[in-house]
Amino acid sequence: MFDKLFVLSQYVTPQLAVSRLAGRLADNDRSPALKNRVIKWFIGRYGVDMSEAAESDPEAYPSFNAFFTRALKPGLRPLAEGEKTLVSPVDGAISQLGQVTGDRVFQAKGQSFSLSELLGGDELTTESFSGGEFATIYLSPKDYHRIHMPVAGTLRQMIHIPGKLFSVNPVTAENVPNLFARNERVACIFDTAAGPMAMVLVGAMIVGSVETRWAGVVAPGSKEVTSTRYQGEQAIEFAKGEEMGRFRLGSTVVLVMPKGTVTWNSDQVAGKTVRLGEAFGTLG
Repeated sequence: MFDKLFVLSQYVTPQLAVSRLAGRLADNDRSPALKNRVIKWFIGRYGVDMSEAAESDPEAYPSFNAFFTRALKPGLRPLAEGEKTLVSPVDGAISQLGQVTGDRVFQAKGQSFSLSELLGGDELTTESFSGGEFATIYLSPKDYHRIHMPVAGTLRQMIHIPGKLFSVNPVTAENVPNLFARNERVACIFDTAAGPMAMVLVGAMIVGSVETRWAGVVAPGSKEVTSTRYQGEQAIEFAKGEEMGRFRLGSTVVLVMPKGTVTWNSDQVAGKTVRLGEAFGTLG
């Protein structure tokens, strides 16, 4: 009953207004005492391991968002070795992974979402990933919230798709149809040695914004799909393991690869906790 009420409440909540307010509060650096109380409450409530943070003192962060997007200690997440090894791009938990079936991507029991809608309706982009492989990784509140490259790649296109801001936790994923292709999201298309790769950063309730290394903060609120291409001198290259973006209050990453380009490791299964840099799949 509680789960049903939680999901129902999201349909009637003014999602954008709540998220904008949360974003402003999270960026506020004018009330240090309040900020410190909120951060300490958050650490206790969600069990955040501050011993992993490059700055372990909660009071040293100028704002809640600075704390939330905190860096890890250098060397704490070593990259799995191997030229063909694809690594986990984040700390989180695997929601689902497997093969794209037609235009549908499995979401949770009884639920799926549209690949073409996930990528903003671009037919040529979608065609590249038809029948391919996907992995959906959920970042919980306690996790490290920077996103890194699972393989080396060159940024080709960024698509910002406006949408709803439902929560993306497991309860919502099981009960809201088309969830990840319904929420606000930023689809980043890269060229890699194995072919094109899509990394989709999905927004969620009270997520203040998504941030990328090249475009800065991509805040929710626009009404039209916008696409930016990066070619020639604008092309941006990333090494495997390099940071490419951040979530300001956490969410989900959907990774999509073309058919036949990757095999997920047999130990990577739905529900498993993963860490940035660990072996996640094999290319080729």
